[in-house]
Amino acid sequence: MKKYKHSEITPELIYNKRRKFIKSIGLGVGSISLSSIPFLNNAYSQNKTKLTSYEDITTYNNYYEFGTSKSDPYRNSQEFITKPWSVTIEGEVENPVTISAEEIISLFPSEERIYKLRCVEGWSMVIPWMGFSLSRLLSKVSIKNTAKFVEFESVYDPEQMNGQRYPVLNWPYREGLRIDEAMHPITTVVTGLYGKTLPNQNGAPLRIFVPWKYGFKSAKAIVKIKLVENMPTSSWMRSSPREYGFYSNVNPNVSHPRWSQATERVIGEGILAPRIETEMFNGYGDEVAHLYSGMDLKKNF
Repeated sequence: MKKYKHSEITPELIYNKRRKFIKSIGLGVGSISLSSIPFLNNAYSQNKTKLTSYEDITTYNNYYEFGTSKSDPYRNSQEFITKPWSVTIEGEVENPVTISAEEIISLFPSEERIYKLRCVEGWSMVIPWMGFSLSRLLSKVSIKNTAKFVEFESVYDPEQMNGQRYPVLNWPYREGLRIDEAMHPITTVVTGLYGKTLPNQNGAPLRIFVPWKYGFKSAKAIVKIKLVENMPTSSWMRSSPREYGFYSNVNPNVSHPRWSQATERVIGEGILAPRIETEMFNGYGDEVAHLYSGMDLKKNF
């Protein structure tokens, strides 16, 4: 897996100030190496090594709990209260637990993970997340052999989340992964981005990010993680099963019913910039293709 130096992909000003940023919020400076990034690979070919700006990442979002326009999450989430916050882990586990977000962040120091986000709508960003492997959190509850899937549930709070006052989706937002997908080391619990605490509009205080899947698979503002025996029905599956399947792996060979997935628009490159080719598994095939050996990825979309 190819490695990159921060200086090769990060604007110089941010590169020089990164440690200062991270120290100021206590997000695990000791876990960050500026000489290598173990979570990068060839997904950053074709001139995709440029980080998306902090402004674009935080003002161009899909987060229907706060509205359906791209600017709504930023405009409507600034007063959203994320403290206190707790996450319950339950279901097919030996040791169910409810744990605060502060304790989770304390127990599992964050590291910088630069991953590409590919939206099902056909656009992409390269984001310097802060976080840790979900598998580390799940290992604390002793998963039973009967657990085959993991279901994530986001917060339901229509008083604060004005988008939840409308039946755009079946609230609260639910998503799911197969157990081996959830335990893969690049499946991440996100705590921040650009060395800063995770903004409300990006899923604060804790969200999931699965780099090889379309962005809607990465549940935001999670409050419950449930280990289950049967495949869960996600919010988008329930809303439109013809368009959104359980796996939703990035696949340029499988079109959305209403548009092609062969190419994508890079956010921040300007409206006249050419689209780039979408890579299988969003470029993370070396890491995750083996999870789907023998599967028909068109049927299991």
